[in-house]
Amino acid sequence: MNINIWEKNKMIRSLFLISLLLHTIVAQKHAHPHPNLPVAPVPIQKWTTLSGKEPLVIARGGFTGLFPEGSPEAVQMSRDISIFLCNLQLTKDGGAFCVTGNTLDNATTIALFDPKEKTYNINGMDVKGHFSVDYTTAQIDQNVSMTQALFTRPGFYDGAGPVLNVDAILSLQSPPRFWLNVQNAAFYTQQGLKVVDIVLDMLRVYPAIEIVSSPDIGFLKGISGKTNKATKVIFQLLQSNDVEPLTKKPYGTVVKDLAAIKLFASGIMVPKEYIWPVKPDKYLGLPTTLVADAHKSGLEVFASGFANDYFSSYNYNYDPTAEYLQFIDHGDSVDGVVTDFPTTASNAIACFAHNNTLPRKGRTLVISSNGASAVYPGSTDLAYQQAIDDGTDIIDCTVQMTKDGIAFCAYNADLNTESTAMTKFMSRSSNVPEIQPKSGIFSFDLAWSEIQTLKPQTTNPIGSDFLRNPANKNSGKFVTLTEFLDLAKTKAVRGILVSIPNAAYLASKKGLDIVGAVSTALSNATFDKQATQKVFIQSEDTSVLSKFEDIPSYKRVLLINEIVGDVPLQTVGEIKKHADAVNLPRTSVIKSSNSLLIGVTNVVKELKDANITVFVHVFRNEYMGLAFDYWSDPNIEMATYVHTVQVDGLVTEFPATASRFLRSPCSHLRHVPTILPVKPGELVSTVPPEVLPPAAAPLPSLKAADVVDPPLPAVANLTPPPQPDAAAQAPSSAAKANVADVVLSLAAILVLAMLSAGH
Repeated sequence: MNINIWEKNKMIRSLFLISLLLHTIVAQKHAHPHPNLPVAPVPIQKWTTLSGKEPLVIARGGFTGLFPEGSPEAVQMSRDISIFLCNLQLTKDGGAFCVTGNTLDNATTIALFDPKEKTYNINGMDVKGHFSVDYTTAQIDQNVSMTQALFTRPGFYDGAGPVLNVDAILSLQSPPRFWLNVQNAAFYTQQGLKVVDIVLDMLRVYPAIEIVSSPDIGFLKGISGKTNKATKVIFQLLQSNDVEPLTKKPYGTVVKDLAAIKLFASGIMVPKEYIWPVKPDKYLGLPTTLVADAHKSGLEVFASGFANDYFSSYNYNYDPTAEYLQFIDHGDSVDGVVTDFPTTASNAIACFAHNNTLPRKGRTLVISSNGASAVYPGSTDLAYQQAIDDGTDIIDCTVQMTKDGIAFCAYNADLNTESTAMTKFMSRSSNVPEIQPKSGIFSFDLAWSEIQTLKPQTTNPIGSDFLRNPANKNSGKFVTLTEFLDLAKTKAVRGILVSIPNAAYLASKKGLDIVGAVSTALSNATFDKQATQKVFIQSEDTSVLSKFEDIPSYKRVLLINEIVGDVPLQTVGEIKKHADAVNLPRTSVIKSSNSLLIGVTNVVKELKDANITVFVHVFRNEYMGLAFDYWSDPNIEMATYVHTVQVDGLVTEFPATASRFLRSPCSHLRHVPTILPVKPGELVSTVPPEVLPPAAAPLPSLKAADVVDPPLPAVANLTPPPQPDAAAQAPSSAAKANVADVVLSLAAILVLAMLSAGH
């Protein structure tokens, strides 16, 4: 069974590339990126694990968040920062393979080799599919390949490598640390396989196996006292309603008797919900006492089910690091985490646990995008307060105008998306092509008193499947520009960014002077007479920025929403005339295609060579918005923009994530460990050209004509002309009385005349 898995890899990929990918992992914990620079000492941390040591990172099948389970790349990418977890499946002749699950269907190409399925009863439930016990070792080795089990992960490597043969990997000259998890031991025993003997033989031959676990108490008791003293025996508990094969009791009941578990195991591996339950509304419930109780009984606790690209709870705000910290940094720490993304888990332990922060000295600013708009509705009092609490450097307000001239904060002039405007003011919907192609309910058509009756609401830019903090989807209230400035001064944030849209339209068509409103509000708040807090004035319109050029304390920011790949020298010169900084889309800086990074443009270099500050927008935590290169980890993306591209500011809807990263010592390249950036274009070079989509068209250049705008029109006087005095035109009450008297008199004369005629 000693089949070399490295020789069986069907896809030829560069060993040089693998070494580069591996460098990113190794450097985080061992290598120093700049050997000539002084090394910052790593402080000794005290952990609340059973041993007092840092929690163990257990990689399920290797780096399965990116590569198929047990593939050479998955093993290599995880081996230096974690212990490899093999979920064991056995063939009819006793061959051992690493595939998670009851069958081979979810993560292999078995159906292509054998279209026929079978049904077996496993722990009281009928399971249909392809089972390893129906095949020989040779059949699986020679005919079956691994695939990714989740659609959110790249399928580029599906079918490229064989199923991981346990003997093959443990026979390597330098095998990884190894955790053997024996799935379905009772089922294999029913099929005539002597599971206990097979595993004990492995333990005798392969000392790299440090831990053996199983959800089957009968199996664990069968190996009890027969393993090496150095080998840990761990009891795996499945979901609380699943039935344990020997006791016939639900695992949720079995876990209550920790003393009984201690008789045959030194620890437990449990789904993470055993420790931090998730309520039906997807918010965290109260923590259990399982970790503390287990530690008192002398049992280690390993939490399983971690994956960056799997939604768990709204409490984590799509931040996988926040979830790891919940288990290792709140009360008693778990002794290890089982994960598909070992890098993120390793960084959480080494870089972020124990509130591991340094004073902010870096040049990169954290700039909110409508406040903490992923936590509360954007541009509300709660969103701004949350952004401040999260450590944001610069809070932002995009100014909109009401029809009665009140300046307030809202991302869009169209209030449909950000508020409940449609339910209250549907009849006020209009089409304004100068603002947007679709109709909307615009702030400049509503009075401030009307806007105050609306409820703000959160937006979901990634898609409806990625709700953000739904419990507070309508919380908070919109704030005026004056209230925003007062908050910034009261909380003493490092600075503010005030964005001015639609100035020309508002002036010419609505008679609203948004530039004057902003200038007056800033002056009234004395922001023009202080140097303590930074003030950034942002607009897409260079004519707007020119209105603020005489106030040297203000920094002007040109907002560029178009995706460009180049900024020619002439264009840079025009930008330099009007702005001190630019705010660019992320994809103008690092190109991507089909969720893979292609390379870095020259845009940032071209601008920074002219001493123009560069901000980049918008950073989000949701894994569906991250390229595969970032391993579904927003920290890796930010590290790439900060270190590879050297941007000056990150505009983010999740300021807590950005602030935590930039305050971590691991965000500094001189520190060990460090979170290193990825190299755009490196991962895509490993993908066979035949499975890649056609190359995208080159990004356009930003032309000088696209930068310079015509002067702002004068503010139109739309006051309606005075009407004639209605009171002057209307007859007085005396006049009305005289008219009535005349009418009565004429009527009387007419009556008398008729009477006279009758006589």
